Amino acid sequence: MELQFSIIVPVYNRPQEIEELLYSLTKQTYNKSFEILVIEDGSSLKADEVVKKFCKKLDVTYFYKTNSGAGDSRNFGMRKALGNYFIIFDSDCIIPPNYLVEVEKALRKNYTDAYGGADAAHQSFSTIQKAINYSMTSFFTTGGIRGNKKSVGKFQPRSFNLGISKKAFEITKGFSKMKIGEDIDLTFRLWACNFETQFIENAFVYHKRRATFLQFFKQTFAFGKGRPFLNKKYPETAKITYWFPTLFIMLLGLSIVFLFLKIWIFVVFFGIYFVILFFDSFIKNKKISVAFTSVLTTLIQFLGYGLGFLKGQLFKN
Repeated sequence: MELQFSIIVPVYNRPQEIEELLYSLTKQTYNKSFEILVIEDGSSLKADEVVKKFCKKLDVTYFYKTNSGAGDSRNFGMRKALGNYFIIFDSDCIIPPNYLVEVEKALRKNYTDAYGGADAAHQSFSTIQKAINYSMTSFFTTGGIRGNKKSVGKFQPRSFNLGISKKAFEITKGFSKMKIGEDIDLTFRLWACNFETQFIENAFVYHKRRATFLQFFKQTFAFGKGRPFLNKKYPETAKITYWFPTLFIMLLGLSIVFLFLKIWIFVVFFGIYFVILFFDSFIKNKKISVAFTSVLTTLIQFLGYGLGFLKGQLFKN
């Protein structure tokens, strides 16, 4: 099959992000044509003027629709697309120059009707953004499930960097109306329809994510809150490991209580873990400030996800 890529990007009140993403797409080394569809999801801060600046350099089309969420906006874009293989990015991504080349190479070698890629921290990212990227992707924090060949489980493509064939979209109907976890829900439905997925290691993007600790906490809380719903909807996918962040925070709290009772052993174990995180982040990021911040962002991630998961577990309905 001759691959014809259509890139779908939903955006909501983030014209500056779209400008950076589109600029990065002008640098693609891919020598075949591809289209880009920017779907404005009812924003008050519109990106139409930004998109116009790239019309001479890119085959880009802008659509404005009423607000209905990122998942529905992606579906809207895929219905409008002319290609036979859709690539979905979040608006806060910067795309490396060889991205499309790597995707085509991987799909020609091992065609699958869907794929996902990893995210990395660009050198221009802030210390907090680099630390958040580490916490979200490290084997020592998430088990590498968000884009690592050494993942503890089968890779589940995420919507910030995801590809899906037109055939798979038409059969699955794309993303559900879920506001959280809609990409994981789509992956499970792809598997249920016997579509194969794969992780393309070299098809990574620079994903900015959240820029403050509070925003990161809210994001991870939402992730945690949504997981019990997915477990209920797909009970065969539920794992005891999803409880880990909640148990981690509870045990950390107990270890601090034991510290006042002069029982040090539990604090020592946590101390060793944080030291491992520090040195692993330092090796990967080459900066002490990022390594220190990575320990803090990991704590925030476990706290947010753990509390969110607990709330979702207690109030599933």
